[in-house]
Amino acid sequence: MSVARSMSPWRRLWGSAVLAAALILLLPEKVRADPGVPVPPNELLSDRGKGAIADADRDFVIKVRLAGLWEIPAGEMAQDKSGDERIKTIGRNIADQHVVLDQLTRDAAKKLGIELPDKPNSDQQGWLSEMREAEGSQFDTIYIDRLRAAHGKIFPAIATIRASTRNDTVRKLAQRANQFVMTHLTLLESSGIVDFGSLPTAPPPSAAQPSAGAPVLAAGEQRQSSGTNLPLVLIALAGGLAAGAFATRQLVGSRQPYRSRRGRYYSG
Repeated sequence: MSVARSMSPWRRLWGSAVLAAALILLLPEKVRADPGVPVPPNELLSDRGKGAIADADRDFVIKVRLAGLWEIPAGEMAQDKSGDERIKTIGRNIADQHVVLDQLTRDAAKKLGIELPDKPNSDQQGWLSEMREAEGSQFDTIYIDRLRAAHGKIFPAIATIRASTRNDTVRKLAQRANQFVMTHLTLLESSGIVDFGSLPTAPPPSAAQPSAGAPVLAAGEQRQSSGTNLPLVLIALAGGLAAGAFATRQLVGSRQPYRSRRGRYYSG
């Protein structure tokens, strides 16, 4: 009995170690984290529906909703039609995560009074039709290519909304959506069959754009900084003339005693 009692803590420790190892092997995208890489503290962002809502904000919320309307059924098809276990896992993870993101989107839309669609748009319906007609490796290629292209397109749009929106609810949704999209990009690319050569390239930097870190002035500020302020120039000139006259007077007044002293010291 005493031996069994002394061994039980070791057995529990061993069981915990085995469970942790299994989680790391089976769910690497959920367990592993890059040490030192920060995770945005989303809880610091307010979500009260405060701030003006631009047309771009409304369009963004609608597009996030549309993404879930076709990527959820696409992920379900991946689990049924793919013969690759990795593709099945990717499809399940993306579909499950879009269920969560879709709820966040509907909550935000309700708070902001934005009407959401209830079915995918024509392009998205076409992609789903392609997947329904495909089998095996052909399905895998279509699924990965279509989702990777869609995520690459919405990724910069989310960043623009996150950086520019005046509404705190849209801002928080954009930050969360950005984290979902980065996760999905990583999952899709882990399939090993993404055709990176077919993806659009970034536009070349424009010489007309300000360099990174340079302050961008408004039009009024540019005109003010580039123009000459005549009153200030006249005041500066008057001040300079007055200072010059005063200095000249002091210099002339101080030379006479000096000359008389010099004559006294050097006179025979």
